[in-house]
Amino acid sequence: MGNRLTKICTRTGDDGTTGLGDGSRTGKDDPRIEAIGAIDELNSALGLLLSYDLPGNMPERLSRVQHSLFDVGGELCLPGQPVRVVIGAEQTGELEAALQELNADLPPLREFILPGGSRAAAVCHLTRTICRRAERRLVSLARVEPVNPAGIMYLNRLSDLLFVMARQLNKLAGKTDVYWRHERQ
Repeated sequence: MGNRLTKICTRTGDDGTTGLGDGSRTGKDDPRIEAIGAIDELNSALGLLLSYDLPGNMPERLSRVQHSLFDVGGELCLPGQPVRVVIGAEQTGELEAALQELNADLPPLREFILPGGSRAAAVCHLTRTICRRAERRLVSLARVEPVNPAGIMYLNRLSDLLFVMARQLNKLAGKTDVYWRHERQ
């Protein structure tokens, strides 16, 4: 593959616009760019999470997720009809299988839990909340323009997986989940 970017400082965005994959330009505050940006932020948070010494096959799983998120961004950078589809049931199915595996030996939840515990689990919880924001941005975009609905399902399942991973990371670090308690109790 040839070079995609030959220079980074283009100055083309100085007017508040950015380029899309089809060559068109749109405002940097456009809902499509908001969704792309939130997915980029999520991918960066995953990169931070991957900088920790994660157990088992978590690094490989999260690396595949990073590539899939880049595919979601690729779908979004090409507006119009027909909607470009790269993410589908297969990628969401991988997340569901991982969810089942990681959730199998965790104790049932008795109450809401607070984000935290080990450093890796705390970063995993932060990544989960960024994932939820990316999902909300994609849902907002879908209200005004056609998008691949599988991307929304993928982000929804990914946030579930990150929650379960955080619990698993705490368990493996010898930390317990911190259960929420109403302040009046």
